[in-house]
Amino acid sequence: MDKWADFCVSQIKWNESGKQIEEFIVHEDTGDSLTSGSNKSRNWVIQKIDNNKTFCTVQLNETGKWNKTSNIRLENGALKWNDSSLPLIQTKRKTFISYYHKDDQSSKEAFKNLTSDLIINKSVEDGDIDSDVSDEYIKQLIQKGYLSDTTVLVILIGPNTKCRKHIDWEISGALNLKVGDHFAGLLGLKLPSHPDYGTGKYSYSEQPQRLTDNLKSGYAIIRDFTTDRKKLQEYIELAFKKRSSNSDDRTNSRIQMKRNTCS
Repeated sequence: MDKWADFCVSQIKWNESGKQIEEFIVHEDTGDSLTSGSNKSRNWVIQKIDNNKTFCTVQLNETGKWNKTSNIRLENGALKWNDSSLPLIQTKRKTFISYYHKDDQSSKEAFKNLTSDLIINKSVEDGDIDSDVSDEYIKQLIQKGYLSDTTVLVILIGPNTKCRKHIDWEISGALNLKVGDHFAGLLGLKLPSHPDYGTGKYSYSEQPQRLTDNLKSGYAIIRDFTTDRKKLQEYIELAFKKRSSNSDDRTNSRIQMKRNTCS
């Protein structure tokens, strides 16, 4: 690839007042690729610019490749750029992605690529777990470390997600208090293939019913899938906070699904 700048910024951190950015995740642009990001202070960035080094902002896309989004400039002591959707430097939440492998594998890959530097991915890949019995399936998820410390369960919701038993089991397992020291937060993301996508609302009958129970109670949240990394990070963080603030609203009394109700 062509060299975009001497250094590229992918994440930022505001100071306590929220008026100034104090820290950046900075990658060196080698011309062929970007190096792994490292934390750099505001003063470090300004010093480099004063020494005629160039900076830009970058974002990961759905394929896992970096795109340049804006040049960074120094004006009257202030750092400025035109990309308002840079993610924040914050704790990476341990996130399990629940989805229908047959229909929504490409959406899962897109989500994984978009958030690869923002979360710790705890998800199951095809062939990792071999069980068709709900209790045994959840037990393996815990024993093999997928759900043992997961803090947020993300459900990618397509038109057939509602009728898949393994997704019901994964939601049930994440809501088990024995999984870690808290329940996992729940975030439903409506995919573009879902009938409720882009409507600003959701139909109870079009979601996995265990998720619907927790949407009704106020424990879970639901949003449209997006390629905006900052929004995805915000959604995950909101679901994480609800696991504590709304812990009494968690609902997991529904009998687990015995079979898939669609193909």
